[in-house]
Amino acid sequence: MENINLFLEIIIAISVIGISFGIYLAKYVLSQKLPKGEAEEVSKAIQSGANAYLKRQFKTITPLVVVITIFLYITAPVKELALARSLAFVMGALFSSIIGTVGMNIATKANARVTQAANKGFKEAMVLAFRAGATTGMFTIGLGLLGATIIYSIFREKATEVLVGFGFGGSLLALFMRVGGGIYTKAADIGADLVGKVEKNIPEDDPRNAAVIADQVGDNVGDCAGMAADIFESYEVTLVAAMILGGITFGLPGVLFPLAVRALGIITSMIGILSVKPKGNTVSDGSRAIIKSFLISSIFSIAGFWYFSNSILHSSNPAIAATLGIVLAFVIFLLTDYATGNHAPVKNIAKQAQSGAATTILSGLVEGFSSTAWAIVVIGVTIIASFLIFNDPLEAAYGVALAGMGMLTTTGLIVSMDSFGPIADNAQGVAELAKMKGKILNILPKLDSIGNTTKATTKGFAIGSAVIAAVSLFESYMTDAGLSGINIATPYSFVGLLIGGAIPFLFSALSIKAVSESAYAVINEVRKQFKEIPGIMKGTTKPNYGKVVDLTTKAALSALATPAIIAITTPILVGLLLKAEGLGAFLAGSILSGQLLAVFMANAGGAWDNAKKMIEDGLYGGKGSDTHKAAVVGDTVGDPLKDTAGPAMNPLIKVINLVALLIAPIVKNQIHQTTTIIVSIILIITIITSLYRGYQKTL
Repeated sequence: MENINLFLEIIIAISVIGISFGIYLAKYVLSQKLPKGEAEEVSKAIQSGANAYLKRQFKTITPLVVVITIFLYITAPVKELALARSLAFVMGALFSSIIGTVGMNIATKANARVTQAANKGFKEAMVLAFRAGATTGMFTIGLGLLGATIIYSIFREKATEVLVGFGFGGSLLALFMRVGGGIYTKAADIGADLVGKVEKNIPEDDPRNAAVIADQVGDNVGDCAGMAADIFESYEVTLVAAMILGGITFGLPGVLFPLAVRALGIITSMIGILSVKPKGNTVSDGSRAIIKSFLISSIFSIAGFWYFSNSILHSSNPAIAATLGIVLAFVIFLLTDYATGNHAPVKNIAKQAQSGAATTILSGLVEGFSSTAWAIVVIGVTIIASFLIFNDPLEAAYGVALAGMGMLTTTGLIVSMDSFGPIADNAQGVAELAKMKGKILNILPKLDSIGNTTKATTKGFAIGSAVIAAVSLFESYMTDAGLSGINIATPYSFVGLLIGGAIPFLFSALSIKAVSESAYAVINEVRKQFKEIPGIMKGTTKPNYGKVVDLTTKAALSALATPAIIAITTPILVGLLLKAEGLGAFLAGSILSGQLLAVFMANAGGAWDNAKKMIEDGLYGGKGSDTHKAAVVGDTVGDPLKDTAGPAMNPLIKVINLVALLIAPIVKNQIHQTTTIIVSIILIITIITSLYRGYQKTL
């Protein structure tokens, strides 16, 4: 027992080291020189808008968090753990919000500093931008491991139910931050692009565009805050699932191994982050530095897998399963890069743009649809391979969870790669808005190009990790619900499968509708300012940036409730009406369609975006040409797919699976029929009312 206590104390100490390293990186970023004058003012405007959005978002969702906390307490199957489960839920939600807030604030304070660092050179600017993003990464893994380890240290063999509450809290906040941030960023981006680039033929970050500050704010609330919360929930959810399944199959060693792997990931992520130092001044040099850091972290991680696997579980099978996760991450990285990078699919879209917007959109749809097949084959092979490693089906489920653990071992580095993107984008935006001159105008576009690639590839990583996490939770649900399998031929199961498959489509529709309506309002406001405020086009008068920021904030927050209510209430209703097996089929359907939709939307949107950038670099007539305008339309269609609805699939399928896991004891034991009818009627009314409001909502 003393050795176990010592082991847990070491894990907690390593998680604190991870958080401390994040604080060190934050101080390093803030110690860098900040440019004076207009660049500083632009940076502060972005900070102000981003913080105002987050503040209002947290104020909006707090009542729902309180309601769910009370609900979790009342419905807890083990009454002595009711308070602990509710508090763990709050802690998960709090940690997720802290990660998003800290990451976004460092990112918004780093943008102008990166602009200033670019005066020194490419290497200095890239290292600063990457370390600013790494602040978010280290807080993600440090807090995730700290929370889970503290819960297990207190409750030990009774920790399962409490850990599920912790995971649910993180997932719910991630859902809000992903959806809200995604709506905000794309409403502003579409409004800025369609009026600025297409109608007025002015550059992307031109200070004459009233939506330009809102666009810069959106990069941070969507990619920094939203993505960090998204990967944090995958990180903690796979840990929770692995600990649950590990405890069932291997007892205490099965619980300790995932904790050891997570602690290992903190160390290897730190090594990877510090190794990002480009040797040259080109985009290829920067990309190679990031890939090299990922490979270094992966090699150290794999070595650690084998050591801990043999010393804790006395078997190499868990190490093989975790290594498969690393391989999956790398393959998804390559697949996403091929689908969205400087390769045949994107080049074909750019070529098609010469004949207009229609063929641009059609070619993007082709590339997006085809990419889903390869992604699902790779994930399927990984899952089957994890099952084949172990003989017992329950142990095999543990193997799948470990594959997810392995994939997320380098989470600190992955989040750094993602946050690097909006920081680099913002740095270029600050330079353009402040009309800065010199060599930075050559350096910052290179950083932005690298950032576009890292954002696209980490979206693919987030999708893959979400599916593996959801599969792990699905296996945990099957165990808790006492199901050995699902007979899809039974009416209840088949209907559950159909409903589960439909939910991601409904969720996507609500998200994209919110972007469309919000963008409509932004476009009208930007047009109105161009028309009614004299001197904007001549540059003698500044537009009213604050009005668009406020408009976009209200639009994003007003659309949050309906998608969240659908995600939470639907699995409860299905469980009550279609019972345990029907709910299991519902989960399977939501995972499948959610994964396919997520990959399609992310890759199609990313391909349209990079085809536009190819043309802006001079291909087929360059900026201002008809080809460019067609590409902008394609990019506009792809924006809400790749940055709103697509990424929202990740927290959606995890929230659905966690809700199912929480209510598994209820659907297994069957509550009184009268109670079932009453609760079901309430849920149906809630869903219908919410959908009505969601579809009727206009700005």
